[in-house]
Amino acid sequence: MRILVVDDEFEMAGLINRGLTAEGHDVVEAHDGIVAISAARAAGFDLAVVDVMMPGMSGFELTRRLKALDSTTAVILLTARDAVDDRVRGLDSGADDYLTKPFAFAELSARIRAVRRRDALNLPAEIDIGALTIDLARHRAHTAAGELPLSRTEFDVLRVLALSGGATVTRATIIEQVWESSTHIDPNIVDQYVSYLRRKLDHREAGVRIMTVRGIGFGLTAMDP
Repeated sequence: MRILVVDDEFEMAGLINRGLTAEGHDVVEAHDGIVAISAARAAGFDLAVVDVMMPGMSGFELTRRLKALDSTTAVILLTARDAVDDRVRGLDSGADDYLTKPFAFAELSARIRAVRRRDALNLPAEIDIGALTIDLARHRAHTAAGELPLSRTEFDVLRVLALSGGATVTRATIIEQVWESSTHIDPNIVDQYVSYLRRKLDHREAGVRIMTVRGIGFGLTAMDP
């Protein structure tokens, strides 16, 4: 995969570059938005890893410009702040995912695989179920009562359940698709996030329920009107 890494911190950019190169990717490194745009114009990229806080051109603006050049280029934003406004602004600018610094390289690698897998599966932009709309492109969900304030992991669990089309999804499958690995992951964490989701869905009158299939997993279904 051809990847553009953009970060004004030379050490951080170099670390990401070396890690991705070791995984077999073709990596181009840039330290500001102008150089990044020039590189993208010269030759396209499958994916860009972009730092938000850069002098001159912010990561948000760079994301918009990269998407304008080639809408198929996936963008993962790196941000030093975990503020909801920053995440929403990043996704609104066209980013496909985000990571909060500091992060483990393994997590970045997993996010890259997840983004490219979603592209390969050609998933729909939105899923409507009950009174709930799940925006897969922007990582948001809302009802007539407003947007659901979901964490990234809560959204990912909801996404996996919604894409099952009402079928039961095992805990193991949810862990594999949300956490990318079942190693050292307690299966009870799925129950914990399902509990979070149930409270938020009920509060927003989403018209859906998460059914528990004892000993197997969970399914998302629309409630009778």
